[in-house]
Amino acid sequence: MAHVKSGGTTRQGQPRPGKRLGVKKFGGEKVGVGQVLIRQRGLVYKAGKNVGVGRDHTLFSIIDGVVTFTKKFGKTVINVLQK
Repeated sequence: MAHVKSGGTTRQGQPRPGKRLGVKKFGGEKVGVGQVLIRQRGLVYKAGKNVGVGRDHTLFSIIDGVVTFTKKFGKTVINVLQK
């Protein structure tokens, strides 16, 4: 018979699903209004023309168009240009 009561379990070793962050639409792809371009934590990528920013820093398209990536002051900027 055990002389020490067993302890509770920890949650450290249990796997958890990822957050599905990252680029969803790449340069040259066609997008519609409201489509998610990037999910990110913080503004790693900046919003350019015709791109909106959500509460959780998600970048999304404001118009129908084509996605382009550019650099500005060392930061990557995402634009959506009309077709």
